[in-house]
Amino acid sequence: MNIRSDDERILRQMIADWSAAARRRDYDGVLAHHAADILMFDLPPPFQSEGLEAYRKTWDLFFSTMAEPATFDFSDVRVTVGSDLAFATAHGKCLSKEKGGVTEVHFRLTMCFEKRDDAWVIVHEHHSEPAT
Repeated sequence: MNIRSDDERILRQMIADWSAAARRRDYDGVLAHHAADILMFDLPPPFQSEGLEAYRKTWDLFFSTMAEPATFDFSDVRVTVGSDLAFATAHGKCLSKEKGGVTEVHFRLTMCFEKRDDAWVIVHEHHSEPAT
């Protein structure tokens, strides 16, 4: 294997571990591998979160509205890897408790990674819904 394919495997595993942690409502697992200076653009307010503590707070809302069975799944995951920067895109699906029942939410995910001290960290997340 070459370094790029090893890095791609590592990044795909990071995404899989992150989504599994979300399904478990596991804050430590969700925060793992995120940079202290993470920047996130999200669907619900706040529009922009900066820093690990602000990022963590966004999960309070998500976990409080997460319907059963816990769903936070990704398909069409595409990873592009450079020597010290990488990004991934994917289609996401979750179940949300709404007035009147459960709604299946489809969204887009973009994650940006940076290699710091020979380890990949997530430096940016962007979640969005298609315009209607």
